[in-house]
Amino acid sequence: MSLLGSMTTAISGLSAQARALGHVSDNVANSQTVGFKRVDTNFTSWLTRSNLRLHMPGSVEARPDYTNTIQGTVEQVENPLAMAIAGQGFFSVAQARGGQGDSVVFDDRQFFTRNGDFAMDRDGYMVNGSGYYLEGWRIQQNGEPDRTNLGPIRISELVYNPQPTTTIGLAANLPANVPTVAAIPATAPWAPAEAPVSSVIQIFDALGNQQQVTLDWWRLDVDTWRLRITPDNDTLAPANGIFADINFGGQIAAGPPVVNAPPGTISSIVPLNATTATTPIATGEQAAINLNVDYGFGNQAISLGLGGYGLPTGLTSYSGTEYSVRDLRQDGVPLGAYSGVTVRENGDVAVNYDNGQTRIVARVPVVAFNDPDKLQRLDGQAFMRTVESGEARVTDAATNGVGKLVTGSIERSNVDIAAEFSKLILAQRAYTSNTRIVTAADEMLQDTINMKR
Repeated sequence: MSLLGSMTTAISGLSAQARALGHVSDNVANSQTVGFKRVDTNFTSWLTRSNLRLHMPGSVEARPDYTNTIQGTVEQVENPLAMAIAGQGFFSVAQARGGQGDSVVFDDRQFFTRNGDFAMDRDGYMVNGSGYYLEGWRIQQNGEPDRTNLGPIRISELVYNPQPTTTIGLAANLPANVPTVAAIPATAPWAPAEAPVSSVIQIFDALGNQQQVTLDWWRLDVDTWRLRITPDNDTLAPANGIFADINFGGQIAAGPPVVNAPPGTISSIVPLNATTATTPIATGEQAAINLNVDYGFGNQAISLGLGGYGLPTGLTSYSGTEYSVRDLRQDGVPLGAYSGVTVRENGDVAVNYDNGQTRIVARVPVVAFNDPDKLQRLDGQAFMRTVESGEARVTDAATNGVGKLVTGSIERSNVDIAAEFSKLILAQRAYTSNTRIVTAADEMLQDTINMKR
């Protein structure tokens, strides 16, 4: 009967609007929840019977319409470990089942989230505000991430071991307008009486101790400079220093073909004692003097790089009256203590040390799905894969259709309060209207029953 059907349909409408009100309530309550995705309502009509001559009242069902693909506002925060995804994708996270430190037991299931307010816990793991552990690729010895192994990222606060100096790089101009020395010593120590121009380099030994190397220069003739290298505290160096002559301009290699260096650029290096030098055969090859020093911890080989043969990129001898150093560097480092951790835009998790060094320990990937709106929702703004969502595709940020990482930021909820209150008004009015249908159907049924009297 249509009266009973009308009442049943109106009751289904009450139930559907109540569900819609629940969705609105959940959205408003989580309007400030980081990474929350609102739930809209999709009303579906179910028919009892309908054709060209007859239509009987059916029912309505309210189904959740998820908005996992709709971006929330990205907001900068002071937390350096916080991250947001600008675009599609999710963070891969794990859930702990107990334990602490090295004995933390993680759930075998894989979870996903957009909640990127990560911070380091007492055990060194990166955990978001909902208690999920960020997962990433560990960095291999070759510096590349191991993309076959995805696991929770843990930061170790170990020291950065000292690295002995193996390479020194010098870029400077030896002034071509200064006078040459009066006399050149024919035998060791080969040091002219005139005062040299000097550079001082700080290097490090195997234990991270700072050592000093002094470079003294004398102009012998128009195109030749003499270099004395004095490594302080070196047990191998001659008492008067290590000597070499640097020639500028002229022939680099006899060939064929003959190769010449432009004026003012290095053409050859002639070691005088306790050194060796690279022998060029073409322009651009590395010009270097090779040293062996010992600070009490065994032999330490050091290469003093002077740029390229025939190139003005390192050591030159151009016009001027002052010795000018453009660049002076070395690759050794002292002992370093942990000072902090940051996340880079490519997802690299970098541990910083107080000796100026950085170690990359992991890379944060981004996970994509064919249909993210079909993911299963869980507590704490987390999701799980379903058959309908498709397989999880783990990839580098900003590649293969996934979004890029925005570091030092979080993604706010995608809830619009004004829109939710508009939905609230509509749900309330629709609910009230359905109650009127129930009341009217009840009165009409009562009139039908009273016909028997």
